[in-house]
Amino acid sequence: MSVKRTFRLPNDLADDLARHARRRGVTQGLVVETALRSILTPDADERVEAAFSRRMDKLARQLEKLDYHVEVTNETLALFVRFWLTANPPLPDTALAAAQAKGLERYEGFIEVLARKLEVGPRLAEGLRRDVKLSDG
Repeated sequence: MSVKRTFRLPNDLADDLARHARRRGVTQGLVVETALRSILTPDADERVEAAFSRRMDKLARQLEKLDYHVEVTNETLALFVRFWLTANPPLPDTALAAAQAKGLERYEGFIEVLARKLEVGPRLAEGLRRDVKLSDG
């Protein structure tokens, strides 16, 4: 059995209610009923807390993954710099200006290629993941 109630809603809230009901393909009454049940149910706070906890857990996992990738990137860069400094002796002063000019030209080319790769992909890491899966398989 249903009891009829009359409520006054601000225009913007009434518009939001109508839009939400239309999008879901249900009546406005059903939307209001569902919202009231959600608020008035004793375990509503627990459900909100559980949803919040799941979201926080997901964020924590994403942060751990990001932390791992930053650590890998830092180690990769450090290893590359150590290798580069070991394998390439310093240039004599007479060749320094020409090397700097060529280095600038190569760096600008690198930045252009990097920008294109970031815009259209695929990312290097995706290729590495595919390679690892193929070699493991």
